[in-house]
Amino acid sequence: MNAPPPPHSPAAKETLGQRPPWWERSRLVRGWRLWVARRPRTFTEKVRYKMLRDRRPLLACFADKAAVREYVAASIGAQFLPVAYAVTADPRDLLTLDLPEAYVVKPTHGSGAAVVVSEAASADTTLPTDPGSWEYRHVRPEALDRRHLAWLAEGWTLQLYGQGPNREWAYGQVPRQIIVEELLTGPDGDIPDDLKFFVFHGTCHYIQLDSGRFGRRTQDFFGADWSHLPLSGGPPWAVPRPPRPAKLETMIALAERLGSDTDFVRVDLYDLGDRIVFGELTSYPAGGHSPFDPIRFDAEFGAHWRVPKRYR
Repeated sequence: MNAPPPPHSPAAKETLGQRPPWWERSRLVRGWRLWVARRPRTFTEKVRYKMLRDRRPLLACFADKAAVREYVAASIGAQFLPVAYAVTADPRDLLTLDLPEAYVVKPTHGSGAAVVVSEAASADTTLPTDPGSWEYRHVRPEALDRRHLAWLAEGWTLQLYGQGPNREWAYGQVPRQIIVEELLTGPDGDIPDDLKFFVFHGTCHYIQLDSGRFGRRTQDFFGADWSHLPLSGGPPWAVPRPPRPAKLETMIALAERLGSDTDFVRVDLYDLGDRIVFGELTSYPAGGHSPFDPIRFDAEFGAHWRVPKRYR
């Protein structure tokens, strides 16, 4: 097993934890962006509009992988939550936690980063050595050094998330912590498909299905009736076409209850065969840059969304 990286240097800590650049804090720049986004029409334009204007605490709750658990429990029941082994602000706690053979470690204040630990991982996969690494990595238990994991998690807690051109405001309100959860597996023992429900004003209109996160990734879009859409978001469609989930109606009902308090949210759920499990609530899919091919679907998705002049 390779030695863990050296401790984060003061220079690395300063770089990872730096404030947004001045133009991201400028009132003039914000005013210009508000003016440009004043009449959104497409889905991506409305996501950016929401990023600039919606400052409700609810969005910060949605973005917080720890706090959102209380919202989910109150809305649909704690039985739909994955087991949480720990939530900590100190990554060094990862050195001594009593954990099972398989689990997932994630930052609570962002999206797109996680370490999955299980025997199903490739034998040659290791943890990242970049102090700013923000990615998914699947490793075997015997390939995991807890010191290395704590080092990586410390790098996560040092970083601001969602500080791009449109500022994903909600993530900046979330305490930077680490959450350790159960590893979800489907009936076949593999990591399950990710079902993402686009809920507008409490009604689900579209569903995105992502498969093969750590292998050959595929992505398909459907209407709420499971009619396949001729839409690509980048990855290829699955072959053969995915069958209609047995619990689709139940999952749609759960997603609509979780999205009933806001104008738009994407609700991610997993069907494990014997139970449905909550994944996350996303207010800013792709940071307002979702790729639609053909582009007409950007307007079609946006047509279901009536953004308010002022969020209250």
